[in-house]
This record gives sequence, structure tokens and C-alpha cells, in this order.
Amino acid sequence: MNLSAFFQLVGGLGLLIYGIKQMSESLQAIAGDRMRQLIGSLTNTPWRGVVVGALVTSLIQSSSATTVMTVSFVNAGLMQLKQAIGIVMGANIGTTINAQIIAFKVKDFALPVLALGVALSFFGKKSKHKHFGNGMVGFGLLFLGMANMENSMSFLREMKGSVEFFQMFSTNPLLGVLAGTLLTMLVQASSATIGLTMAMATQGLLTFEAAVPIILGDNIGTTITAVLSCIGTKRAAKQTALSHVLFNTIGVIIFISALPLFQRVVLMTSGDLARQLANTHTLFNIINTVIFLPFTALFAHLIEWLLPVKPEAQVSDVIYMDEKLIDASPAAAVVAVRDEIIHMGHVLHDMMETVWVGYDDNSFEQKDNFDLQEKSVDVINYSISRYAAKVWRKNLSESLSSVLASYVNISTDMERIGDHLTNMMELAGYKSEQSVRFSDEAYAEFTDMYMSVKKSFNTTMNAFSMEDSKIADEVCSILERDIDSKEKQYRKNHIERLNRGECDAKRGVLFCDILSNLERIGDHCNNIAERVIQIKEEKKAESRFMKSHN
Repeated sequence: MNLSAFFQLVGGLGLLIYGIKQMSESLQAIAGDRMRQLIGSLTNTPWRGVVVGALVTSLIQSSSATTVMTVSFVNAGLMQLKQAIGIVMGANIGTTINAQIIAFKVKDFALPVLALGVALSFFGKKSKHKHFGNGMVGFGLLFLGMANMENSMSFLREMKGSVEFFQMFSTNPLLGVLAGTLLTMLVQASSATIGLTMAMATQGLLTFEAAVPIILGDNIGTTITAVLSCIGTKRAAKQTALSHVLFNTIGVIIFISALPLFQRVVLMTSGDLARQLANTHTLFNIINTVIFLPFTALFAHLIEWLLPVKPEAQVSDVIYMDEKLIDASPAAAVVAVRDEIIHMGHVLHDMMETVWVGYDDNSFEQKDNFDLQEKSVDVINYSISRYAAKVWRKNLSESLSSVLASYVNISTDMERIGDHLTNMMELAGYKSEQSVRFSDEAYAEFTDMYMSVKKSFNTTMNAFSMEDSKIADEVCSILERDIDSKEKQYRKNHIERLNRGECDAKRGVLFCDILSNLERIGDHCNNIAERVIQIKEEKKAESRFMKSHN
């Protein structure tokens, strides 16, 4: 065996895998959080899911990232299984773009593209330039790897019986399917398996008939990513992974049963062997989707029957921040932090309502649930800090890194709101135990102050969820000033009541403490609103930059 040729083959395969990974990560960094938002907002029907899944995967060049994002949506309860199946089908179609790219005869341009990419990566002034340069480096490495693999095939041809061994795949397609499945599971990159198959075919080691089953098996092997991404998730997420496995496996069974007919159709699409193999991958996934799509609802019912969802004994404090997103798509992980903050806002809203009941009705039936919610807010805030630290270690753009920093600061402000609500709940308990009763005037002032703070909080969360700077400006310029003004006026009114003998010290201290906590909640709402305006400006600047460089 020629060890030099063997190492050239292995090295070429490594360059191919790394090139694909580098290209995908760069495209995801350039795309930012738009891809995850697209998946979450435009997948109401399976048909739309197919279109979105294909589009997103084509743009970020990673079906694995699309699949992981989909699993995280299902795990968080934001997407139904039927919608997820549509995205999985579309992702299968979108990932075939890699095979089509590899089939182009542009290996002679690999080194110039690589050199230009390195120059942009090192000397680019903007983060977008660097990401684009890294993408070009990945593109160049992809074709450099293909060239090395093709040039190293001589040692395989020289091995006794090697050609006859590979030709067995044409007479026994199931062996080819098995080989493609195991190889893709091993390297966890379907494009790498297809690239290796193309290299062997163009060097005469594989005939077209022998290569097709390997590519079909590649489609089964690529489902390993979905299986791994659902480890430790809810049953609903595991259903998504199972749908991916069954969809591809059943499709391969159908195509193997009609293999001669399918091969004749593919041969009609091109006279070039590499292009024929790329078309094999593309046609399989398109035709398989067309076959399954009308039966998506029935297929979803089958999955739910095979893997029924069991009642969850306990809901996790953290819903959206899936650790697997950090490696699959750091940009999507940043959006997950945003979603978690919105979740935290819902918890705080419920806590605020419980506080009101404590003062208005002297009812503390929800006190235990309130305490759990307060602990949940603390856990979410701590988890956001840890999660963000891991995301920052990835290759984030400057603007995205700044947005993530704002999210962490917003989370801290929201945790402080939770602390002030806890203080108010304790004061409500003290008021009830000591049978303290406010005067009608004081109670009216407390009610007005509470409603103003509640309005400020709800408006702030609305501004954050919509990323609307106009709504956020309303919090800063109107609501915050109104709260500060009322807090000063009501303190002044309280002193006047003391002087008139209408209020005693016990009620007075309690009343002032309540006003102070409400005013501090308003301050934190103002801080959040200011950061919403900052985030909006950063995203506008990034958008203007991208438009000016397109």
C-alpha cells in the first residue's frame, strides 16, 4: 500500500469536511438571526415548511444547523410536529446544493480563492469582510480537498481486488446503501461522503450504478445529527428526529425497489458523471418530498403513535436555550437568549399580578407559586449569563456580540424587578399580619402608582419582543417620568397626612417602602427600554452596512 497516497486521501477528506464546516459557519455568521426567525415565523403549513427549510439550508449550507434549530423549536413548544416534518423535508432538499457545488469543475481556482479568502480574513476591516473571507477559505479548501482525494485514488486501484470489491455495490445495492450510511454516520457530513463518492467514481473505482446506492445510504446516515441533537430533550423533539430517520429510510427503500428506473432518469439529466451523482442526491430528496408531502398529517400521526408524548412531570425553568444551538448556529443561540428573556417577562407578569391580589384582596393563596416563580427568574438569569458566556466563545460578529451583551444586561434588570416584586410581596404579608389599613387617599395613590408601573412594564416587554424603538422611547420619555413624578408627589402627600395626624408611623413606613419598590421597578423598565433602542440602532447599522456592500 502507498502510504503517501493514503495520507493524501485522508487529508483531502479532512480538508473537504473542514471546508464545508468553515463555509457553513461563515454564512451563518453573515445571516445573523434572520434564519432562525424565518424558521419560526413562516412554517404554518408543511408546504411552507418545505420552502423555508430548503431556503434556510441553501443559505447557511448546513442541514445539521437547520435540523438542530427545528428540534429546539419543537422542544420549546413553539412548533408542532407536522410543521417540523415540513422543515426536515426542505432541509434535505437544501443540503443537496453542496453536492451540486462539488460537481463543478473549478478545482483550478481553489488556490486563488483560498488566497483571496485568507487576505480578507486577515486584513478585512469589518466583521462582515472577515466572515466573507472565512467563507471563501472554506470554499477553497472544499475544492482543494476534492483535488487531493482524486489524485490519491491510485493506491486503491493498485490494491488487488479493490476494483472488484467496489463494483459489488452495483450488483448488490444494499451493500452500497450500508456503506454510505456507515460512512456518513462516521464523518457526520453527508457532503463529505458524496464528495468521496464522486472522487472515486471520476477515477474509475466506482461505476455510476455502484455509486448511486452509496449516495442513497448517505441520506440515511445524515439523520444521525437529528438523533444526537434530541438527546436530553422532550419527547416532542425526539419525534422530530424519528420523523427525519423514517422519512429518509422509507424513501431509500422506495428508491431501491425501483433502482433501475431511477438510474435511467438520472442518466438523462447530464452526460457528466460527477453531475449525475449530484443530481442523484438532488432528485432523490425532491421526489421523496413530493411523495410524502400530501401525507404529512398521516406521517405525523404515525410518529406520534410510535413515540407517544408522555406527560412531563416538571417543566424546566429554561425553555429556549438549547446547548446544541451554540455549536450548530451561534446566531440562533443569540435569538434563543432573546426568547428566554421574553419567557422571563411572562413569569414576571404573573408575579406582578399575584402581588396585586395580595394587596387588593389580602389573598396569599398563590404565595407558594410566587416563590417558585421568583426562584425561576433567578435560575433563568443565571442560565442566561452562563449560556451567553459560551456563545461569546464562538465566532460572533461585532454587532451580534453587542446585542448579546445587551440581552445579558436586560436579563439582570429583569432579575432585579423580580427582587422588588418579592420585597412587595413580603410587605403585603406584613400589612396583612399587622392588620394595617391604608386610608382611602393612600390606597388610591398606591393603586395609581401600581397601575402606572404595570403599564410601564408591559409596554417595555412589548417594545422588547417587537424590537420597537418608538414604543421603547415612550417608556423612557413619558412613562418613566410619570412614575418618578407620582412617587415624589405621593411621598409629599404622605408627609402632609402625617402632619395632619391622618397617618401613623407604621403605615407611613410601609407606604414609603412600597412606593420605593414600585419606583425602582420603573427605573429597571427604563433601563431595558434604553437597551432596546440601542439594539435597534445596532441592527439598523448592520443592515445599512450589508446593503451598502451588496
